[in-house]
Amino acid sequence: MSSEQTPVPQTQFSSDTFGLCGPAMDYAIDAAQRTVLFWDVMRQRGNQYRDHLAQTVPHVLDYEAELIIDGRTLKRPVNYGLVRIVPPKGTVIDPTRRPFVVVDPRAGHGPGIGGFKADSEIGVAFKAGHPCYFVGFLPDPMPGQTIEDVARAEAVFLEKVIALHPDAEGKPCVIGNCQGGWAVMMLAAMRPELFGPIIIAGSPLSYWAGVHGKNPMRYSGGLLGGSWLTALTSDLGGGKFDGAWLVQNFENQNPANTLWTKQYNVYSKIDTEAPRYLGFERYWGGHVNLNAEEIQFIVDELFIGNNLAAGKIKTSDGFGVDLRNIRSPIVVFCSKGDNITPPQQALDWILDLYDDVNDIRSYGQTIVYTIHDKIGHLGIFVAGAVARKEHGEFASNIDLIDTLPPGLYEAVFEPKTDSIPGADLVTGDWIMRCERRTLDDIRALGGNDAADERCFATAARISEVNLALYRTFAQPVVRALVSAPLADTLRQMHPLRIQYEMFSNANPFMAPIAALAEEVRKNRKPVAPNNPFIAAQESVSKQIVAALDDWRDLMETVAERTFLTVYGSPALQAAVGIDPADTRPLQKPAKNKLYQELIQKRIAELKSHIPLGGLREAIIRALIYVNLGRGSVDERGFETVRRLRNRYGDMPLSEFKTLVREQFAMLLIDEKAALAALPSLLPADDAIRSEGFNAIRQVLAACGDASAEDKKRLSEIGRLFGIGEGSAAIPFPQNRRGASAKAS
Repeated sequence: MSSEQTPVPQTQFSSDTFGLCGPAMDYAIDAAQRTVLFWDVMRQRGNQYRDHLAQTVPHVLDYEAELIIDGRTLKRPVNYGLVRIVPPKGTVIDPTRRPFVVVDPRAGHGPGIGGFKADSEIGVAFKAGHPCYFVGFLPDPMPGQTIEDVARAEAVFLEKVIALHPDAEGKPCVIGNCQGGWAVMMLAAMRPELFGPIIIAGSPLSYWAGVHGKNPMRYSGGLLGGSWLTALTSDLGGGKFDGAWLVQNFENQNPANTLWTKQYNVYSKIDTEAPRYLGFERYWGGHVNLNAEEIQFIVDELFIGNNLAAGKIKTSDGFGVDLRNIRSPIVVFCSKGDNITPPQQALDWILDLYDDVNDIRSYGQTIVYTIHDKIGHLGIFVAGAVARKEHGEFASNIDLIDTLPPGLYEAVFEPKTDSIPGADLVTGDWIMRCERRTLDDIRALGGNDAADERCFATAARISEVNLALYRTFAQPVVRALVSAPLADTLRQMHPLRIQYEMFSNANPFMAPIAALAEEVRKNRKPVAPNNPFIAAQESVSKQIVAALDDWRDLMETVAERTFLTVYGSPALQAAVGIDPADTRPLQKPAKNKLYQELIQKRIAELKSHIPLGGLREAIIRALIYVNLGRGSVDERGFETVRRLRNRYGDMPLSEFKTLVREQFAMLLIDEKAALAALPSLLPADDAIRSEGFNAIRQVLAACGDASAEDKKRLSEIGRLFGIGEGSAAIPFPQNRRGASAKAS
């Protein structure tokens, strides 16, 4: 036989060739490759960090932006700026729709998270046809810049936005994320005329609030002895506070995620996870600085002092910042899964300011809140699913929110299906309904008792003492020893900054990683998902997470018990001027007697207006009366009203809002008299009366099946309108616009 005919033996290796060792070999190869690729991602993260900080105006916006106002050019210069977000190609903007202004938090990170991607607060506002603006900031503050300077600069920004949109139906809707939320609320209390609806997402306003056993971040100020440490950190920074310390505070709340889960998620999904991880790290590592005066105000007045809801903050000209001055609807978006701003800190300012819902109404305020079941702090304004649902519904129904009668509401969301009534009236995938609530609904979430309040008040007093001692004895020495070069060196040596730098190309030991990773990608051999060693890897990961979570829970328990034991001491409370036996609310702001007199005059004025008006006033009053039995306002009903407004002479939104609020107030003041006056408001023409009554039926029918109470109230309105039961289904006349408009 020739050599050409002699078969050459072939040796092929597979997992089966080695029996039980095969899966181990496959896993070992995969794990080695993932390790190389993981460190290459860390290298990319470090390089991205360095490139980002080298930019003059670093941000993470996913949209093109045009500078409108540079805050550094203002009379009191600040490192903030107003930009117009350029609509993406194909986006249709309606010039009559109110602009949206997103204010990002300056909480250690750089700006842009509100427009981080298409499914974002900016993205859903564009989808609803609104012009969008963004308030961002530079990495370093201007010399002498204060929180008050920033607030006044943002007022200038809003004045400019209003001037740029003279045809808009309403004032700008302003979104404040996290710390941007309390900043927006302070400005709205100072300049209420600049605002349309306000949306505050994950924003703490009541800093002492919470429940035992959860979210112990509120104890941090007391456990550290107060804000003297903030002053020391600013002095070591040469008058600047490094935002990396704030980021580290966030990371300390979840050691399992910080030390393991975030990195493990990249390692275990190395072929798909890197882009998402690097995109987020670009924001998370974009540390910015604050002036010493700014951070000291934040810690003393807000986090430890809890003075915002108490109305104890005053501007340089003596103006008291009272959140009850806000006249725009306030939307509070929070989550039970948020360990930074739990629902109590987002909502309990309402309990601090108001006695009951009628008290809220007396100030003409509309407050809408919604509580997510599980989303974390950043997810409130970052998660795509949240943007498509909650933020999307807020954007598309912002006019509904703006025209709600004063009071307290909870926004609930129901999935839209083709079978529900009025599905054609809903543009998105959800139906938003604003249900009336009372202060007891907020109290049911849990909160502080009088003993807790005394503990926090004691901690605030101790903070004042320690800060005074530091400023008297230590601060002069520290400032004399810290030069500008030393301050910069200390800033660069922050642990969070080092972890980015050490894995970048600035580290010569990382040089071979890029080439090695390229070779790995060419020969990548992912292990099979059912490999038993993958299951073992996942099991080990879960055990590590569980151990770190147990450690966190233990430390949180110790922190809470230590705080309550130390600051709950009657001796310590008495020593700092807190009565240990006092059970009164310590933070309740005083009532303004002059304002109460004005309210009484307004009530008398509204009573005198009850018999005044025409068909338009009668229809709105009747709609509100029937809807009071339902206890909620549905977006389908509002859309029906909007279409009727367009059909019968489009009333400006501001005028419609005023009309709704006045008719609602009349019903609250004297429901019997308000209903008795309805027949006198109606025209004599039976056809026009029937048309008006049918409009009421049409709005109510859009919201689903009527209850027995609805039918009872509607029947009463029909009697007042002079409509018999058999005439209730008269269709809308198609050619009565002129008559209807004339009758109005």
